[in-house]
Amino acid sequence: MQIFLRRVRSFLDALYLGSGMIAAVFLIAILFLIVLQMLARWTGEIFSGAPEYAGYSMAAASFFAFAHALNKGAHIRVGLLLNAVPKKVLPIVEGWCFAIGTALAWYFVYYAGKATYWSWKFNDISQGQDASPLWIPQMSMVLGSIVFAIALTDHLLHVVFAGSHRIEADVVEQGHGE
Repeated sequence: MQIFLRRVRSFLDALYLGSGMIAAVFLIAILFLIVLQMLARWTGEIFSGAPEYAGYSMAAASFFAFAHALNKGAHIRVGLLLNAVPKKVLPIVEGWCFAIGTALAWYFVYYAGKATYWSWKFNDISQGQDASPLWIPQMSMVLGSIVFAIALTDHLLHVVFAGSHRIEADVVEQGHGE
């Protein structure tokens, strides 16, 4: 059983890291799209759809970064409240927070998947100059949301069974007034 749990933990950690790497690739894509659009303007050429593709890349980068950012402690948490709670009650409060976050994340996954499916089914295209099928950029939202929901579920289960989450301390939290 221990070997299976270690493999699951390794897989989940690799999934979160890979998701963060995909987010970084989309951020680099935004940079290249902006630079290409600037070069096109300077040379008098037209790069139609560049703002739309940059927007799609921004959405993809955001959603793929959620799980990695959660594990690295980069999400905004209510530290003031969590610091005021007694240590015995803290796992209950954190479990409650992770339970609500997990439920909302899976709810979002369901409806994002449903919206993406209908965009694909109706061949919905963007209204910009690129006229891209909308299900393609929406799929990055669905996949990133799934990884985020898995991460929240992972932390919820860890709080329930181990009494604490696995979120690394953020550098900002460590440096209050130091």
